[in-house]
Amino acid sequence: MKHPLKVGFLQTQPVFGDIENNLKQVEQRLRGMDADLVVLPELFTTGYQFRNQKEARDLAEPIPDGPTTRALMKLSADLNMHIVAGLAEVEGDTVYNSAVLTGPEGYVGKYRKAHIFDTEKNIFAAGNLPLPVFDIGKARVGIMICFDWRFPETARTLTLKGADVIAHPSNLVLLTCPQSMITRCLENRVFAVTADRVGSESRIEGETLRFIGQSQVVDPDGQVLVRASEENEEDHVVEINLADARNKSINPHNDLIADRREDLYRIP
Repeated sequence: MKHPLKVGFLQTQPVFGDIENNLKQVEQRLRGMDADLVVLPELFTTGYQFRNQKEARDLAEPIPDGPTTRALMKLSADLNMHIVAGLAEVEGDTVYNSAVLTGPEGYVGKYRKAHIFDTEKNIFAAGNLPLPVFDIGKARVGIMICFDWRFPETARTLTLKGADVIAHPSNLVLLTCPQSMITRCLENRVFAVTADRVGSESRIEGETLRFIGQSQVVDPDGQVLVRASEENEEDHVVEINLADARNKSINPHNDLIADRREDLYRIP
């Protein structure tokens, strides 16, 4: 039986600190997309390369009461669409690299990046929320952010919690991620939607960051259904069959979840 879902991503090139204009451009592009679920990049309104914690704190917003989440809630309602988007979140004096999920009925939930990459450790606190899987009616959506991909436990945990699709907001600089996400999907028989950005940032002397693009949708067999370029802002939507992710069998005798040997995986 088919369980279709139209999933997509936006690949963007935000201007650092220009939250209003970055959000406006994303709004315009989302209004031209016909999708059930769209994933936006990590830190899509602010840009990535913060100079210090104060700068990040000044640009961060509360979730769900901040203006960006409210704008996404309105867009979700207007377009009858679920949106996963990465943004800088502030709670008290603490700043997190977070992602929010909104839907036609409003705010659904959030996630805080667990695995903090490189000099991000000088800016963001490590996430303190469980890895989430949200039921959006048609599908069960797990969320991880960028460098979380490098830890196979992340995708496996989301799979064991019932995810059909992993939404993966990203600002990728490591060239190995797009191919590695193929492995994550094969390991778990899930779909993954990685939304990356393009361009570069040189806000810290001697530290130019170049983002690799290549946003993509990968299916449970490791097939890349669509992959964006390395340089251009793009948006793509593909229809997937969720039944493929709910069937963990790879042949009549092997089920990737049921065949796990948990009795042997434990470290004494």
